Amino acid sequence: MTNKSVGANPASVPPPIKPHYSNSIRTESGPLLFIAGQVALDEDGKLVGEGDIRAQATQVLENIRAIIEANGGTMSDIAQVTVYVREIEAFNSISDIRESYFPKDGPASAIVEVSALAWPEFLIEIAAVAALPN
Repeated sequence: MTNKSVGANPASVPPPIKPHYSNSIRTESGPLLFIAGQVALDEDGKLVGEGDIRAQATQVLENIRAIIEANGGTMSDIAQVTVYVREIEAFNSISDIRESYFPKDGPASAIVEVSALAWPEFLIEIAAVAALPN
């Protein structure tokens, strides 16, 4: 992780429930980049993975990667993500995909089941905050 130190996990707090989550992180970096909720649209605005949470999660994370790289950062600079899903089962079904983008000691995270997203075809949306290098 280039711009963040591993968050504290004091003995009085249970460890994160997934290996690619962190209870907290502390940054020592320059500007913050706030990434709006990303959905499973490709560069042409076409839906990727209709009905397929895994394909949609991959596209969403690729969109986030493209945004952060365009701003001079990497996925390891992401400090926090909020994941919105139509079905909470995604917590388990996309875990390996998330882990490939955010290895152990990844960003502070929350996952929330919602009744709807902007389009009925969207199964997942992820917003992020990155702490970029100076």
